[in-house]
Amino acid sequence: MIIGKKQMKTPLLRNGMLVILVCVIAGSALAQRGPGGRGPGRGKGGHGQGHDRDHVDFRYLLTNHQKIKRNVQELPNGVQTLTESEDPQVAAKIREHVYWMKERIEKKQPIRMRDPLFAELFKHAAQIKMVTENTPNGVRVVETSEDPYVVKLIQEHAKTVSQFVKRGFPEAMKNHPVPTTQKEAKKPEYIHPNIQRYGKVVQLPHAAQQPRAESKLCVDLTRGGATDQLNPSIEKIARYVNIYEGAGKSPASVQIAVVLHGDATLCALNDDAYAKRFKTESNPNLDCLHELHEAGVSIYVCGQSLIGKGSQPEEVVVFADVAVSALTSLVNLQADGYAYVPLLK
Repeated sequence: MIIGKKQMKTPLLRNGMLVILVCVIAGSALAQRGPGGRGPGRGKGGHGQGHDRDHVDFRYLLTNHQKIKRNVQELPNGVQTLTESEDPQVAAKIREHVYWMKERIEKKQPIRMRDPLFAELFKHAAQIKMVTENTPNGVRVVETSEDPYVVKLIQEHAKTVSQFVKRGFPEAMKNHPVPTTQKEAKKPEYIHPNIQRYGKVVQLPHAAQQPRAESKLCVDLTRGGATDQLNPSIEKIARYVNIYEGAGKSPASVQIAVVLHGDATLCALNDDAYAKRFKTESNPNLDCLHELHEAGVSIYVCGQSLIGKGSQPEEVVVFADVAVSALTSLVNLQADGYAYVPLLK
């Protein structure tokens, strides 16, 4: 029987297309396999589809943390961990999670970067070696480094993961500190970048919400205090000055105006008037108030409160201004673009 060329083409073409279709489907399945077959990575930078998948895996394990058993053995150069579950689904998810974490370490693709311990660990990812071995119920991991500091990070991370297994979501909501030795541990270093004796601050150059230049603060101060001591709220304003001057990454210009009324009104009396009123040697608030004035802080005293408490405008210290009222001061300052900051009772 003779078959023409045209008759042969049709089945050959159909069969060829079928083969291509099978290959495409098989390739797509392999790409989705993850731990069993090398599919696409988690994505650079810890975001995107890979990040979402990691998040889902992590939530699943936290939800099922009571089904997980974990053993940690510290080694001279790292740790050996065994994480398992008798639930096959949980065991499979443990293996998947470890597989992708190994990928992230090797490819330096961080995750959970808000947690100081995890952020520090990924900074040193190039110095970490991970060897994994699947077990019938989970996975064994040996994680090591030749750097003593990185060894401490690895060991602290292993302890933290054990706490995830023990406590679940409550532990995952915490930030975990970077480990230090007793010699390395330091008390906070307080500074006084502008006002020297008041309002100490700690410099946090990498913190969120840094001081913004050209800010304007309207401080509403009504809180009183012991008459023979500096009003703590007045010192807090000194802290505001120091925050903008040196607590952030760089100094930021700021305009601050404070309005004294209520129980804070008489803090601005001169020494003689204050001593007579409260039977003290002097006004313990004036030194700090004068430092604020020298730093450019505007000080307004509510005239209504002042007179209502039996004092007169001429008794107010020379570098403070008496306003018609706290109300007019607060309204005017906010109309001028000042942000309202209350220091109330």
